[in-house]
Amino acid sequence: MDPSEVLEGTGLVIGQLESHTTRISYRQLDTVIRNALRLAGDPAIALRSGARMHVTAYGMYGYALLSSATHAEARDFAARYIRVVGPFCDFDLSYDRETVVATFQPMHWPNPTESVHRFAVEFALAAHLTTIRDRSGQGFGFSRVLLDYTPPPSAAAYRDLFGCPVLFNQHHCGYEYIRSDGPRALANPRTHAMAREMCEEILGEVNRAGGVAADIRRILIEQPGRYPSIEAIAEQLDIYPRALRRRLEAEGTSYRSLLSEVRMRLAIEYLRKTRMTNEEIASRLGYSDAANFRHAFSRWTGRNPSEFRGEEGL
Repeated sequence: MDPSEVLEGTGLVIGQLESHTTRISYRQLDTVIRNALRLAGDPAIALRSGARMHVTAYGMYGYALLSSATHAEARDFAARYIRVVGPFCDFDLSYDRETVVATFQPMHWPNPTESVHRFAVEFALAAHLTTIRDRSGQGFGFSRVLLDYTPPPSAAAYRDLFGCPVLFNQHHCGYEYIRSDGPRALANPRTHAMAREMCEEILGEVNRAGGVAADIRRILIEQPGRYPSIEAIAEQLDIYPRALRRRLEAEGTSYRSLLSEVRMRLAIEYLRKTRMTNEEIASRLGYSDAANFRHAFSRWTGRNPSEFRGEEGL
């Protein structure tokens, strides 16, 4: 494929992809995936591409994984810092005494019937298999793979790559494997600490760049008094509600906190710049009555609305 054709419609040029400072939006990524699917003529392109993503391709994130003291530490690190590498899928990890279960949710493509949803899942599955093998040895394998869509044209490639039962038409996507928490041969505490510190800085940059919290603030500010539920916002952003909650948690916030923050900002603006009564502000902010608004405002600022206006000389 011609890289320039794959980038068509994104506003990106090849040179930008060679810079570590380039940030690519999920809208641009969606365009790239659709272009690749159209141009490739290969139903297994996502599996083949993901399988080439060795752990060293992830920079400091990869070095932190390789230098982790134990397999358990590597798992926990991967889950916490996955957003550093701009993943296709969010994922949850759970385990019992014998089995690790990873559950996938494509971040921006929730519809299982869409080819882009399948691309995201296939790429993530193959990439996870490759990176875990890089850490654990080529003998590693999944116990089984679960997928929330019907068997695609690339179904045979699944069996070839994963070498385990592959179950379609499930309630979620993910994989399972035999748990191992023991020490790792490549453990290096100094390297891990350095790489982890850099990943923490990068994660902070990603979060400060806005993330979904900025999108939710914008939506809430645009609809004062008619605040949508988190489920409605997730649908608007084309993200699973559960994935949205996890991304907000990773950004150090929650929908409830954002709603409270927006209400407080608007309340202060109304008190400073308008002559609206408490009853009018309460209605504008979606409170059932003025008493609830006064209570909330006092909780936010330590003052009631009248005291605030008095101190502001309004």
